[in-house]
Amino acid sequence: MKYPPPFHEFNFETTRSSGAGGQHVNKTESAVILRWNPKTSSIFSELDQHRIIQFFSKSLTREGELLIRSSESRSQKQNKETCVKKWIALITKALQPRIKRIATRPTRSSRLKRVNEKKRHSEVKKMRSKILRND
Repeated sequence: MKYPPPFHEFNFETTRSSGAGGQHVNKTESAVILRWNPKTSSIFSELDQHRIIQFFSKSLTREGELLIRSSESRSQKQNKETCVKKWIALITKALQPRIKRIATRPTRSSRLKRVNEKKRHSEVKKMRSKILRND
């Protein structure tokens, strides 16, 4: 991985987990929410920050924070580790270079196949219709 997690920039919140679990879920705050602001990050260049902000444009809060929640484990420590792993995966995906698609034309054979399939489908539909007689 190119960038190590900036633990000094992470804010961790704990909350009660939801779902099944009985008394343990009702009494402990084992779920963890990781808060991170890409705008104020010191480990990324401006270009990387811009890419990250664009990638997460719909996921950021009004303050510009990225929230990652984990409540998979009963352990708060494991949930923190899961949040960091999710952060690493998301940042890696956000910083992957985008490959522009090169527009191509359909081949002659694919166009012929498409037209033949349309004709065949049309024939099937005609066969299903009622036959009108002029007696």
